[in-house]
Amino acid sequence: MVSARPYVTVIAALGLLGAAAGATQATTSHQHSATSTAKSIHQARGVDDGSFEYPTAPANSFTTVATGGAIGPWTVTRGNVDHIGRGFWQAAERNQSVDLNGGTPGTVAQTFPTTLGTTYSITYALAGNSGGGPTVKTGRVLIDGQTIQDFTFDITGKTFTNMGYVGRQVTFVARSASTTLSFASTTANSAHGPVIDDVVVRAACCSCSCDRGSTGKH
Repeated sequence: MVSARPYVTVIAALGLLGAAAGATQATTSHQHSATSTAKSIHQARGVDDGSFEYPTAPANSFTTVATGGAIGPWTVTRGNVDHIGRGFWQAAERNQSVDLNGGTPGTVAQTFPTTLGTTYSITYALAGNSGGGPTVKTGRVLIDGQTIQDFTFDITGKTFTNMGYVGRQVTFVARSASTTLSFASTTANSAHGPVIDDVVVRAACCSCSCDRGSTGKH
């Protein structure tokens, strides 16, 4: 009589091999999925710290940042700006914001990864420093140094506790693997400029809305 034990042993071994192969395949699939997800997140990340929370500016005050200086991932590329701390005036998102006029009109910029040919939507909250004139603050949004949107904000009736933020939106098509977004003041001869907060960049979609709501120096 031939023993069935060797046959059973072989079947069990094959079963273990099959389970191991399945586990390897599942692990590989999981790793691929995680890699793809990480890649998608990286490509869709947009700008960092769009509400200018880092570093922490002085509470109930501000820090003037000159050309070449940084506000977290943002760089001042022209003139100077005021990095507004918590409590100085109403922020649109969280606690801090930026007045694009320090003592002179300034520009803040950030370079971030993009996918060639993809359309991106930029949304941001806009207000103005109501501490002084002119009544209408002006500025522009630039992509890689080219103006894609001019903006204005009228400070009539606005106060530090009711800044009257409005939502703005503009789109662009990425021309390379990285893109530089800039916000520039065109409000001349004043230390009271347009105020920017809550900047968000994402791959555009048909149903995207620019309505940021009404929230909330010298």
